[in-house]
Amino acid sequence: MLLTGASVYITGWSYAPYLFTIGSGFFALAQISTPVNGKSKALRRLRIQQLVGALALVITGVLMFIAHGNDWIACLTIAAILELYTAFRIPQEETKEQQK
Repeated sequence: MLLTGASVYITGWSYAPYLFTIGSGFFALAQISTPVNGKSKALRRLRIQQLVGALALVITGVLMFIAHGNDWIACLTIAAILELYTAFRIPQEETKEQQK
């Protein structure tokens, strides 16, 4: 829903912001309910970054409704970078912590 809403928005489909916002809300709920598998400072920092990225996705959905231009793309880019970074770094930190 998240990817479809963002890609269909360009076509001007009127329901695309609704689709994106619902998808980003579900994604944020999934991120919030995911347990943390470690106690290190690095894992806590990465987890906070991951939650900020999920919140930025929800804010992007709101910007799709409010902003009439393409301002939402900047927020989407920031959210995507945060989510991509944490998607690679969290498993690395978890394996590093398990090896200790």
